[in-house]
Amino acid sequence: MNPETGKTNHGASLPGGGWEGDLSPLPKGSLGDRSATTLRAEVLIQALPYIRKYNGKIVVIKYGGNAMVNEELKRAVMGDLLLLKLVGVRVVLVHGGGPEISDLLKRLGKKSEFIDGLRVTDEETADVVQMVLAGKVGKSLVSLIQTVGGKAIGLCGMDGHMIEVTRLDDVHGYVGEIAHINVAPILDVLEKGYIPVISTIGCDREGHAYNINADTAAARIAAELRAESFITMTDIRGILRDPKDEGTLISEVRASEAPELMREGVISGGMIPKVESCIEAIRRGVGKVFILDGRVPHAILIECLTDEGVGTMFVQG
Repeated sequence: MNPETGKTNHGASLPGGGWEGDLSPLPKGSLGDRSATTLRAEVLIQALPYIRKYNGKIVVIKYGGNAMVNEELKRAVMGDLLLLKLVGVRVVLVHGGGPEISDLLKRLGKKSEFIDGLRVTDEETADVVQMVLAGKVGKSLVSLIQTVGGKAIGLCGMDGHMIEVTRLDDVHGYVGEIAHINVAPILDVLEKGYIPVISTIGCDREGHAYNINADTAAARIAAELRAESFITMTDIRGILRDPKDEGTLISEVRASEAPELMREGVISGGMIPKVESCIEAIRRGVGKVFILDGRVPHAILIECLTDEGVGTMFVQG
């Protein structure tokens, strides 16, 4: 199918390995090697219309939390971002870091408390959030992109008042609700040929740091950038009809279906803000929106550059 009209087989497993196979150089000589080489050539040919479609377009990828646990996969993801950039995609990486924040708070003897899925954030916790996201996590991702041969610059939501927020309420403390996104710093970094790596910390008009939901921030950034695609990486296959059975993947969800899936408990817990952010991105005009399985090698390339899909796609309607 023409990539302008969508995937032909979204959510299916890849025949013959597809992008999941070993992409290392092949030894020359045998017919078997030629067959493998032919398969790789076919994959590249299949990618061509998608490369044309995405050339010069913005793709926003939200990455973080449990999807970042495996170091080998994390390095592979950064390599995929570099490949997308090399074929003309304008890549924006937005990251969270909830597990890392909780880990540091625990080591500091401070208990993590959540209300309605949001971290209660006093002034000390806000400092830890800023330290972990803009410091440890953000800088490690920038370094990793540079290690695989790319160029990246770390940005924090406080830079240039990029993510301006208002206080959500007194119960949650320094937790912000997004009021405005200033995309100028992001576009400046893209224009200079770098991959922006954005730490999701908000600020109010007085410059105070606020903890914000990374999924929500990434969706709003994608919308304000008028991104072609918004991709959320997670550690499950996508939306599962039965959360205990990965064979029950729902490959496509209409925006109007999401509330009912939440009422049924199909979408629950930590998936709720992810799905809500995807629906928000769709409603604000982002072209294509996906939740992908970050455990699948080269999941981003499979989704962007082939006829296949490895997660759940969200559509209007």
